[in-house]
Amino acid sequence: MPGIIGKKIGMTSTYRADGRYVACTLIQAGPCVVTQIRTQEKDGYEAVQLGFGEKKEKNTTHPLLGHFKKAGTTPKRKLVEFKGFDSTELGQTLSISDVFAEGDFVDVVGTSKGKGFQGVVKRYNFGGVGQSTHGQHNRQRHPGAIGACSYPARVFKGTRMAGRMGNKRVKIQNLEVVKIFPDENLVLVSGSVPGAKNSFVILEK
Repeated sequence: MPGIIGKKIGMTSTYRADGRYVACTLIQAGPCVVTQIRTQEKDGYEAVQLGFGEKKEKNTTHPLLGHFKKAGTTPKRKLVEFKGFDSTELGQTLSISDVFAEGDFVDVVGTSKGKGFQGVVKRYNFGGVGQSTHGQHNRQRHPGAIGACSYPARVFKGTRMAGRMGNKRVKIQNLEVVKIFPDENLVLVSGSVPGAKNSFVILEK
């Protein structure tokens, strides 16, 4: 599945040729450098490792410095493997126009924003239980009963309760490539993608 690494710039909007208004996300996709080529004989599978984003040498470990030196490139911040590339060479630079074209549909993978510890109303859209009458004063946003009776006398695994929300790997599927700006390595995709501004995202075909 070919793809490319990018960085979320932010959200904007545009109009299609037929006049429809569409919300979009601007992503800086590439340029990415081929830092390693996995082969069936040596690694047991075939894949291409891409690197994106510059990183200081003093913040890079010695093994990774040798890894990037072998590819003839500077240290990179993000490394991702992709399957499905036909012909690539070590040290080759890939841009967004080499992988995608306008009108393609892509899947975007990112890490969602962390919301910290949240209750069930915010985390799972619970409506809240109880009424504000009959002496009830502090149970509007509580989850209600979470157990059963004397049998099974336990709380089932997976019961929706309060806890950490966000900060997870999320994939949004079938987003259309609205426009590509090859000179600036920018791509405009329809809809929203997970993550905060300047966070890394992966575009998959």
